[in-house]
Amino acid sequence: MTDLPDRIDRRTALRATGGLAGITSLSALSGCLGGSNDDVPGGDDGSNGSDDDAPPDDGADVAYAVETVAKGFANPWGLAFLPDDGRLLVTERPGGLSLVDPGDGAVEEVAGAPEVFAEGQGGLLDVAVHPDYPDDPRVYLTYAAANDAGEATTHVGAGRLSLDDGDAPTLREFEPIRVAEPFRDSANHFGSRATFGSDGALFVTVGDRRDTDFGPEHVSQDRSNELGATLRLTPDGDAHPDNPFVDDPDAADAVYSYGHRNPQAMAVRPETGALWQCEHGEEDGDEINVIERGGNYGWPVASEACRYGTDDPVAPGHDERDNVVAPVHYWPCGSGGFPPSGAVFYDGDAFPEWDGDLFAGTLAGEYLGRFTVDGDGLDAAVTERDPLLADRGWRVRALAVEPGTGHLYVAVDDADAPVVRLVPE
Repeated sequence: MTDLPDRIDRRTALRATGGLAGITSLSALSGCLGGSNDDVPGGDDGSNGSDDDAPPDDGADVAYAVETVAKGFANPWGLAFLPDDGRLLVTERPGGLSLVDPGDGAVEEVAGAPEVFAEGQGGLLDVAVHPDYPDDPRVYLTYAAANDAGEATTHVGAGRLSLDDGDAPTLREFEPIRVAEPFRDSANHFGSRATFGSDGALFVTVGDRRDTDFGPEHVSQDRSNELGATLRLTPDGDAHPDNPFVDDPDAADAVYSYGHRNPQAMAVRPETGALWQCEHGEEDGDEINVIERGGNYGWPVASEACRYGTDDPVAPGHDERDNVVAPVHYWPCGSGGFPPSGAVFYDGDAFPEWDGDLFAGTLAGEYLGRFTVDGDGLDAAVTERDPLLADRGWRVRALAVEPGTGHLYVAVDDADAPVVRLVPE
């Protein structure tokens, strides 16, 4: 599902009930969703599973309160905590970068952010901090920027964050370190999540730029370009020397996986170091994927989605195609979908019952999703549990876990939006 205006889906009735107040117990929502699409083969709904097969949920009755950390952000898109500092970096799609003190909610503008192409789904997007911060004070931004012809693409840039006493926070010597080729005359599908892997490599997602040529020549199936792909980079922005196609003269060196539509959520699973992504489908067909080196994830020659406004499949399903990697969880056409943005594996101390769970935001669905995961890699069984924040009408854009407290932070996508946190009741 592309990041378009909200559609009616099976969760609308849930939101219409009035739901939850500032202090919430998830047990009140038990059973409201009905059947969904768990990763158990042979589910009754034709997807990869059914809630009838789901294991018990030890985290169903966790009570939490929702606190506003700071507000007034213009379409916040990315969140990243500064290690050994405690403050939070927040990107805003029109181009702002802020530093937030979670203790008192103070917000400082960070100077030195790049000029961005803030049209359609473009703008200043994700933010990541070098894993050796503050010894290496580089902060990484992903953003859409245009060339002289007005065409745009996903960029990765880095600058050194200066927090000198008495001076405003500043990204110094900021410069682009990777430009995903080619530029396109489109304002959609920039992808643009960024995260460091367990080996110190920088992973960045790039969308297919809304290429609607749904055939084998689609940009996502063409390894010679960097669209519709996961890029694996060194911290300096070079293609990682251990990438799968570095010896292929017909492939882009930076490509780590391909066949993606528009991945807007990415997280490393702490227990295994595996890279997980959530990806937008067309009409439904949204996916959760475990990313393998060199994997082809199928778009658009294999998909569980339908064409917009129809019941016509975009392509055969993943299980009908050879040499493609199937999602570990998906929402088939007609399900209402889960247009995703932002993901994190919970590993904090505040909510021990959620330890190891995957959290992902949904835009049109307007809630925070929680998924339990059983098993490893492509064999992992993923179960969607009852939604959080389902009563608030919030498009959930980005997530982060506060290192010291384990509180779960949420950025809401709106023109005048808050950053909030979930804390134990």
